[in-house]
Amino acid sequence: MDYARMRAIAEDLGAYAERLEGAWRVEIGPSGPVLAMRCPSKRRAGIVRRVREQLDAQLLSTLPGHICANGPEIEHPAIGRMRHPDAVVIPEATLDEEGLAVDATQVLAAVEIVSPSGPSNDYDEKLADYPAMDIPYYMIVDPRTGTIQVHSDPFKGRYSSKEPYIFGDSVQFGPWTVETSEFRRYGRAVSGARPA
Repeated sequence: MDYARMRAIAEDLGAYAERLEGAWRVEIGPSGPVLAMRCPSKRRAGIVRRVREQLDAQLLSTLPGHICANGPEIEHPAIGRMRHPDAVVIPEATLDEEGLAVDATQVLAAVEIVSPSGPSNDYDEKLADYPAMDIPYYMIVDPRTGTIQVHSDPFKGRYSSKEPYIFGDSVQFGPWTVETSEFRRYGRAVSGARPA
């Protein structure tokens, strides 16, 4: 199936998802368009916010005109993929362009926070798709295990570098540093609070 047809199906699925209860996302993966329910988590949202705030503060000096955004879909029609990262580093101006998705060639970094129930999408499919899209940096944050992986240097459709970290580390993510001491694992209480 050609990408234009897959994109049309994805748009129809997106319109259908808007009528459903809960949070849904549409992506185009290796087997075509997929409608998947999101597993919202306060801790997941907290990590996304912390990553975005830290990267935005550093982007002011490292790459003026760029932001860390959550929400935009990214697509690469040449390889037939459309993904919805938890956060991306992109030129701010791309959010004012026409269309539904950001061209993946504009994306400098992608961040995924592993959901409590579906790690394979981030560790397998997106770990294959993001280097194929030539995205320079990909960070996987896993609140299930308290671990982080930073992938970089895409070469022939794969990342040639992988650096492991744990929650509490200062994570080198491309030209930026992400402090993770306030990241929280799923199911772990925080000083008297009930688990999320």
